[in-house]
Amino acid sequence: MIDKILFPTDGSDGASDVFEHALDVAAAHDATVHVVNVADTTRDSVTQVRGQVVDALERAGAKAVQEAATRASDRGVPTVTDVLQGEPYTTIVDYADTAGVDLVVMPTHGRRGLKRFLLGSTTERVVRRSPVPVLTVRPDDDVTVRYPYERVLVSTDGSDPAAAALDMGVDVARVAAADLHLVSVVDVMNLGVDVRADIQTEALESAARDIVDEAAATATDAGVDPAATSVEFGGSISRAIRSYVTENGIDLVVVGTHGRTGFDRYVLGSVAESLVRTAPVPVLTVRGDSS
Repeated sequence: MIDKILFPTDGSDGASDVFEHALDVAAAHDATVHVVNVADTTRDSVTQVRGQVVDALERAGAKAVQEAATRASDRGVPTVTDVLQGEPYTTIVDYADTAGVDLVVMPTHGRRGLKRFLLGSTTERVVRRSPVPVLTVRPDDDVTVRYPYERVLVSTDGSDPAAAALDMGVDVARVAAADLHLVSVVDVMNLGVDVRADIQTEALESAARDIVDEAAATATDAGVDPAATSVEFGGSISRAIRSYVTENGIDLVVVGTHGRTGFDRYVLGSVAESLVRTAPVPVLTVRGDSS
C-alpha cells in the first residue's frame, strides 16, 4: 500500500512533466505527496558566499514546491512541502527514511538546467541508496507514460532483490488491474568462450525457466495470475528487456537494484541503472540485499 510519495523537484520542465505521473499514482492510492526541494549547499561557490546565495536557492526552491503543491491541490491530492539544505541525494534518501514514505518518484534528468540537482547522477544515486522503491521517468519525447498501467513487467533472476521487486510488481499490477509479465534474461556474453554449446544453453534456459516458474507461482499465490512468462537470451540484458518492453506494449518495468554475484550472475543492479537511463517507459526499482 502506498500512503506517502516523495517527489523531489527543482522546478525544471522535466520535473514538472514527471510530477503529473506522480499525481496519477497518488490519486490512485489516495496517497499524500511530499514535495521537497534541496538547496545544494555542498558546492564551494555556495558555502563561500553562504548568505545571499543560499537565500536565493531557498526562494527558488520555495517557489518550485509551491507551484507543485498548487497543481496537486487542483487534482485533490494532499501535499506536504519542504525546502531543505545539504547534499541533494543524501538529503533525499534521509528524508525518505525519516518521513516514512513508501515511494520516491523522480525524473532521470531535466530538459533545461543540466547542472541542477535532480539530474542524472543524483537520481541514480538515490536509486542505489534509497531504502524505499524509486519510480523513475525519463521526461523525453521517446518515452511513453501511461496510467493506469495496463502491462507491468517484472525482470527476475531469482535473487532476494528480484523477489522484492516481484512483490512490488504484483501489488502494482493488482491495484492497476494490469497484466503481469515475468521475464528472466540469460546473459550469454558474460559466460566465456563456447558457452553456447547446445548442452550449456539448454541448462541455462532450464535454470531461467525454473526461476520464472517459481516467480509465477509466487504471483499466483498472491492473487495475480501472470499474463505471460518468458526466458530471453541476450548479450545485453537491459537491451533484451527494452526489446521485450517495445514488442509487448509494457507500461512499467519493475526490477531489483542488486542481483546475484558469481559465474551465473544476472548483474541486476547495473541492469537496473541502465534501464533507468534508457528505458522507453517508467522504471520502478526496488532495493534488496545481495544474495
